[in-house]
Amino acid sequence: MNTAAPFEPWTDETATPLIEFSNVTKRYGEFTAIDQVDLKIYPKEFFALLGPSGCGKTTLMRMLGGFETVTEGTITIDGVDMKGIPPNKRAVNMMFQSYALFPHLTVADNLAFGLKRSNMPKSEIDGRVEEMLRLVQLQKFAHRKPHQMSGGQRQRVALARALAKAPKLLLLDEPLGALDKKLRQETQFELMDIQEKTGTTFVIVTHDQEEAMTVASRIAVMDHGKLKQVDTPDRVYEVPNSVYVADFIGDVNIIEGQVTKVQGDTAELLWGEGKPSIRGMAGNNLSSQTSGAFAVRPEKVAIFTEEPADRHNRVTGMVEDIAYLGNMSTYYVRLENGALIKSQVANDRRIAHRSITWNDTVWLSWTDTAGIVLAS
Repeated sequence: MNTAAPFEPWTDETATPLIEFSNVTKRYGEFTAIDQVDLKIYPKEFFALLGPSGCGKTTLMRMLGGFETVTEGTITIDGVDMKGIPPNKRAVNMMFQSYALFPHLTVADNLAFGLKRSNMPKSEIDGRVEEMLRLVQLQKFAHRKPHQMSGGQRQRVALARALAKAPKLLLLDEPLGALDKKLRQETQFELMDIQEKTGTTFVIVTHDQEEAMTVASRIAVMDHGKLKQVDTPDRVYEVPNSVYVADFIGDVNIIEGQVTKVQGDTAELLWGEGKPSIRGMAGNNLSSQTSGAFAVRPEKVAIFTEEPADRHNRVTGMVEDIAYLGNMSTYYVRLENGALIKSQVANDRRIAHRSITWNDTVWLSWTDTAGIVLAS
């Protein structure tokens, strides 16, 4: 039985962060790339900066690495203000998407390159290279050159090289973007295992929601230079604090309407004239008699051929499309008011004869705690 305490230093007010952004702003002329960011990242975290292209996540990382200067505010690493400290003087290393391996050097020589230019005694370098090769399970490839290896293997060489000098912090800029989907998924778990073994704090920049959800202890969802929500993956997914976050993370149904009731942890949304209100969890800063939106994930929406009488939340419509994804099917149902709602159903048996098909009239339903009512 595992009785270890969960890793949640961000819930401990006495915990000291490794990284702290205090009112950090970055401007390029009149354009504000980062807008008054406050953020704490703790030792041994695997932290993800997530957002669409142009949201500022790479700029935030580059400031942390010392490749961009801060216009306003301060960044501290291990309690030291980083202002004016160049990248090579920080206890930070960075792994780029391109891997930037030396093509003319063997794997072992690539790993040793930075160590030979550090303060490490020459007698210890070979041992450290061997240790890094074991960490990424590439001992047999020590004398190969990068072009003789697969993309996934080159990625592991780049990771080992970045960790060789034992940095306090490793920055990963879209590190898996060049890999195919299956290899990327496998490598995500390798990254998590290596991060846990080394105890190094990882900060990863990605636009891949699934990747962030898989590897990160916490996720910062960004938009237009601002942090929209910083939380654990399950809370970002289950309890988004805004329509933007709900819509950006994963697949979601959004129904707009008028908030008619907020009572404790629950709220109700009127979404159509003569229609029963939708009931769900109440989001933050929600007030009655204001416009709002209800967000519910497709996998939490059940689909029926007859009206379910035992649930408050139920709507009817026609099946407009069906997406068969192997392990699951997604039903696209057009409601009477024109809204399109998705219901995702696990394919736990062979689909020889669908009980529901195109143009069928169906009922959709979900529990009172399946979705969340958010301020719009």
